[in-house]
Amino acid sequence: MKKLMYLGLLALPTQADVLWSDFSLSYLNGSHYEVGDTDREVATFEYVTGTSWGGMFMFIDRLHSDNGDKETYGEFSPKFTLLEFDQSSWVKSISAAATIEIGEDFTHYLYGVGAGFKPVGFNYLNVDLYRRNNDSGKDNWQTTITWAVPFEVASSEWLFDGFLDWSSAIGEQGTAASMNWTSQLKWNLAPYVGLKSPLYIGMEYVFWNNKYGIQGVDERNANLLLKWHF
Repeated sequence: MKKLMYLGLLALPTQADVLWSDFSLSYLNGSHYEVGDTDREVATFEYVTGTSWGGMFMFIDRLHSDNGDKETYGEFSPKFTLLEFDQSSWVKSISAAATIEIGEDFTHYLYGVGAGFKPVGFNYLNVDLYRRNNDSGKDNWQTTITWAVPFEVASSEWLFDGFLDWSSAIGEQGTAASMNWTSQLKWNLAPYVGLKSPLYIGMEYVFWNNKYGIQGVDERNANLLLKWHF
């Protein structure tokens, strides 16, 4: 039977305790981008932390296209635990969730609720439902799913992780419903090069229907991936 452990927002401490954190740097190289130049390199900085309040994830992308175009994009996503369940429950927690998306000429605000799950074999599985407050245009809805599944092949460490974003259509301005399923399959090289923290090499694959809500613009994009956690 599920047992409610606490109602987080009624017992927030004045200062969050950091329970764990992780930094990473990634490099991507792909040749099948849609909207703009097809060939791009992307450098990404990521930071994620778990706290006594909930947690936070952020990343900053720096994109360089072969035609000389450059772009910076980032997201900041805090979560605040509302409900936490005991070890017997398949639901880990319920949280208030938010995301800020910052691009070259826009800032979008997303707010909603998220659920964390703990299926066997997963490091994590999260589902968030947001209302999107768009900088220029009508608001819409977004669902975000994130996951990570570690596994071994011949004693080598592998990780399959990623996210799926689905955004609803905005009929008044001709924006189509969009689905971005981006996944990474990567092998940990760290044990073979004397590193304690993970160093991954692998592939990122982007399966994006109606990119940026543009009807009929579908991206199928494989990227070479190198990612170092520190």
